[in-house]
This record gives sequence, structure tokens and C-alpha cells, in this order.
Amino acid sequence: MLLRFVRTALAVLSVLAITFLFIDVTGVAAEYFSWLPRLQLVPALLSGAFVTVLAIAVVTLLCGRIYCSVVCPLGILQDVISRVAALFSSRTKRRIGRFHFRPARSVVRNVLLGLFVVLLLLGLADVWAVTTASLIEPYSAYGRIATSIFGPAVEWFNNSVLAPWAESHDSYAFFRISFYINVSIVVIAAVTLVVVGVFAWIEGRGYCNTVCPVGTVLGYLSRFALLRPVIDTDKCNGCRSCERHCKASCIDSKTHTIDMSRCVDCMDCLTACRQHAISFKLRKKELPAYKVSHDGEIDAKSFSTADGGRRHFLSVVGLASGALVASAATGKLDGGLTAVHPKRPVKRAVKVVPPGAQGHTHVAQHCVGCQLCVQNCPNGVLRASSDLDSFMQPVMDFTDGYCAPQCTVCSEVCPAGVFHPLDEALKSSTKVGGAVVNLDSCISATQGVDCGSCASHCPSEAITMVESDSGRLIPVVDDAACIGCGACEFHCPVGTVDSIKGTSSAIHVEGLETHRTI
Repeated sequence: MLLRFVRTALAVLSVLAITFLFIDVTGVAAEYFSWLPRLQLVPALLSGAFVTVLAIAVVTLLCGRIYCSVVCPLGILQDVISRVAALFSSRTKRRIGRFHFRPARSVVRNVLLGLFVVLLLLGLADVWAVTTASLIEPYSAYGRIATSIFGPAVEWFNNSVLAPWAESHDSYAFFRISFYINVSIVVIAAVTLVVVGVFAWIEGRGYCNTVCPVGTVLGYLSRFALLRPVIDTDKCNGCRSCERHCKASCIDSKTHTIDMSRCVDCMDCLTACRQHAISFKLRKKELPAYKVSHDGEIDAKSFSTADGGRRHFLSVVGLASGALVASAATGKLDGGLTAVHPKRPVKRAVKVVPPGAQGHTHVAQHCVGCQLCVQNCPNGVLRASSDLDSFMQPVMDFTDGYCAPQCTVCSEVCPAGVFHPLDEALKSSTKVGGAVVNLDSCISATQGVDCGSCASHCPSEAITMVESDSGRLIPVVDDAACIGCGACEFHCPVGTVDSIKGTSSAIHVEGLETHRTI
């Protein structure tokens, strides 16, 4: 009972903190919980965080897939959905349990894992594949669900209930918020939630033990876990309560065996057994991973299956290690009366990716599309790309803000190594793009208006107003000094009022394929 209580408490704290990190608009969560996503296996693998990967492997070898029940937010979400499903079950099923033993879907698990590893390796070879692999990666899948589904729900409740209440009481405790929404990502998140939800509603941890590549990898390690739930056949009365309460469907009460490759250490079986016949303790060395008949003989089929499992495990470790080494090698580890309306985003020939990302190739090799950087960008600059070649990856859009030199939030919260650590000095000298002026739209050049907004707001003083042949002042960009922060594009008034011709800024930033220091 105590083990289950501790596991549940840690899981609740973990999923609440990670969810808060994805839906928070105040910046508080990023300050306190930005370390949590770094504990996720695939982001740690892509970022070359050897210590984290090793720690997860050691913990799994010690006590099984506790990671899946305490650290993985998608796994905990499945537990929540499964509990809700139990509330809609009959009274009998709620009492005796609603699950039963299911054979492992080994072929499906191994095929999906192999495909996942191949996609990661292709991504490291600069092929658009890592983002595709992230469609079934649990952490990034949960991130998209949190930002695209939970976030808008929080926004609606806050803006419809909490903010009006606070305003009516002259309080600033709650204020109106807005979440950036990318329709394509909302669709992907909704489909993922439906698939995961159906699995959890019917089979509990069925998604974990069929689709999830992390669950499959940790399952191979968990076969050799030292600590595990063990059935005492002398105390067992064959009531099957443990099997009916096992949401991983991995307990075969007829043979008194537990498939450790699928057990997620939820401890539900320990509390379900009234005979106290199940305990969490050291495994017997002579019974590592084989089914044993009542007369003490090892079942030949299970022996072959376990031996094959070792071969699968070794191949996966080889592929994953290759991906890790390759990953590490590639990284260097108006308060007026004029109606103002939003500008249209600029169509760029080359996308702009944030400082610290080194360039487009590095982003493609590491980004898992979790949307954590997009959600936590305090200036609203980062957006999820809808282009096929960079789908769900962060790109910069300066319609609603610009990349302030002193801000390094994206590099602080990213768990996958997309952004290298930056300080203000390094960021201010990192060139991610260059500003381009469209004199046909510029009001200084076409209307003779003394504007100069781009020049006055440029933090690197890369824009000066120079007198043209016509006698009008026009902006000229010093490309050697421009870092591509987007302050000029954001502050350009063209595209904001009807009296000024144009729908988007007269000056915009074109990105660099590879960043450089100036």
C-alpha cells in the first residue's frame, strides 16, 4: 500500500508540474520546472545527455519500468483515462477488476521500435524524419496535447470565468490570456489523444505496451530488473484479483507469471491481493525470464522467446547507441483613434530559427516537436512551422514581437538539445538572419513621412536613415551588424493601419541556413 501511495503521489506531482510548464503564460513554471523535461528519455538521447540516459537505464535495471509510471506524462495520462473509464464500468467490474491477461504484441512493438530508430538515424543524416518519429514519442506527443488541447481549454475557462470575476472585484489575480494555435498541430494532438484515450479506456496501458517505442526499449531492460513483483504460489488462492486489476495486462494468474517487459510498476496488484501473495522484492536468479511449469521444468517456447528478447534488446541497444553517438558528434554539445489591425506574416525565402539552434540542420536533427519552446516564448516570437520540410519545428515570426537580446528562455527549457546554452552577450552576437527593406512599401521612401521606426528600435544599431537621391530619408541596413532579431520588422507600422498601403512590414528578416557569430 505504501509503495503504491508513494508512486501515485510522485506521478501526480510530476504530471502536474510538466502540464503547468506547457500551459503556463506567466513564466513561473519555466523558472522552477524547466529541468523536468530533461528527464525524458528521447530528448535526453537527442541532446547527448549521457548521464540522464544512463540513469534511466540503471533505475530500470534495478526496479523495472518505474519511469513509465512516475516520469512519463503520457503514461500518467493513460492512468487518468483508465481510472475515468473504471467509473463508467459496472459495479461488479469496479469491485473485481476489469482487465485480463493479454499476450504481448511483440511483432507490432518491434516493428514500430525499428521504424522509430530508423527515423531517428535518418534525422541525424539531415533527412526530415525526427519530427515524424516524434508522432509516437510519448513526451512530445503529450506536449502537443497539453499546448494544443489543454491550453485552449485553460484559456477559455480563464477568459470566460476567472478574468471577468477578477475584473468585477478590481483584482489583478487573473487576467486575460491567449494561446498560440496551429490548426495542423491541433489535429495531430487530437488524433493522438483519441488513439491513446481509446487504448487506455479499453486496455489501460495498451498504448504503452504496443505503440510506444520508449516502453518497448525499457521493456527489454525491465526483463532483467532486480526488484520486481513476485507471486508467492504458497499464499495464492487463484482468485485472479491481481490479473483483473493489472492495467498492463501482464499478469497470467494461471501460470503465476508476470511479463516484466510490460509491467510498469504501478503496484496495483500489491493492493489488490487480499492474500498478500504478491510482493515487490529481489527476483530469483534461477528464474530470470522464463515460464516454469508446476513440475519445475522450463517451458521450451518461453525459453526461445526470452532468448529472442535478448537478441532484440542487443540490436536495439546497438542502434540506439549509434544514434546517441551520432547525435553527440553532430552537436557542439496606441491609445489613439486610428483603428489598428494585425499585420500579415511575412513570406520568407529562408525561415528564421532561434539563436542557439546553430541552423536549420541542427534543428531538424534534434527537434521532437513538443512545442515547449513555442509555449514558453515570452515575446510570442516562436511559432510551430506548418511547412512540410520543418513541420512542428520552431521558427521565428515577428508579427507580434521580436527576439529580445536578453531573453534566453528557449535555450533553457528545451530538453532535446535543439538550442545550445546562451548568455546575453553570446546571443547579441549571434546572427540568425538579416533585415531586407522593401522601399516600395516603406512610408519614408514613398510618402516622405519622417518615420525611422526601424532604425530607432534596432538594438544593434544596424539601421541608419540615409538621404536618397529624391531627398527623402530611407532605411539602410548594415548587414555586418544586423543579427536578425526582428525588432525592425515588428515595429514597422506598414500593414497595421488602413491609411498606410501594404499588408505586411516594409522591412523583414530573411534567415540564415547556418548561424554565425559577428
